[in-house]
Amino acid sequence: MAEVAASLGVWGHLAAARVRSDWQYRTSFLLLLLSQVLIASCDLAVVATLFSHVRALGGWSGLEVALIFGFGGVAFGLADLFIGQLDKVSRHIKAGTFDLLLVRPVPTLLHLSGSEVSFRRVARCLQPLVVLAVALVVLDVDWNPEKVLLVPVAVVSGAVIFGGIFVITSSIAFWTVESREVGNAFTYGGDLVVQYPLDVFGSWLRRLATLVVPLAFVAYLPAAHLLDRANALGLPSLAAWASPVVALLVALVARAVWTTAIRHHRSTGS
Repeated sequence: MAEVAASLGVWGHLAAARVRSDWQYRTSFLLLLLSQVLIASCDLAVVATLFSHVRALGGWSGLEVALIFGFGGVAFGLADLFIGQLDKVSRHIKAGTFDLLLVRPVPTLLHLSGSEVSFRRVARCLQPLVVLAVALVVLDVDWNPEKVLLVPVAVVSGAVIFGGIFVITSSIAFWTVESREVGNAFTYGGDLVVQYPLDVFGSWLRRLATLVVPLAFVAYLPAAHLLDRANALGLPSLAAWASPVVALLVALVARAVWTTAIRHHRSTGS
């Protein structure tokens, strides 16, 4: 526990140093923050436009889809804030600067995520958080202690799942150097998938989002459980509580892949 606390303390110092650096250019920081809010708003505008032409998507009303959108958006936003900067690892590999991280007494994953963190990305969490809060208040949810607890558990689990996907896809750079486009297909592409109920997708994509890239556990299954709806996967309602287990498994796989990638790494001078 002491080692974990020390590592997190180092991450905090690195992140704080990056924030102080960004804040030196306040206008640029605020404009970038605003741009992230606008990007997130565009995603919501697409969903709103769809519901200006239809009353339901896969049997889900506009407010119910907003609940899914909120869960997925907050989870992805948190992962993007703390882990998303790993997609820059290919830049360090090509420049040879990744070798410097290997000789420092800080785990490379923590060093990269802390030193490259950009708190302008917090804006990606704000708009989905508002949508989630409004949906939870407006929708007719039969609240009980179990469902109240599920909300933060689902958000944190979803963030860990997306974070694991960021780590796994970024690790490809150790073999191919360029991996950003491949990674974006699963991270930002995954963010697009979790904005909608899986009922609107084909059976092959549902299986992919459940068994291979477990995006169904980020937003769809928790939302279906809160609303007491049957899900398109044929899973019991309590499958929503599998999210923390799935998140742990994804985190373990991500750790194994990252460790293997580090061992595979050959510096530019070798």
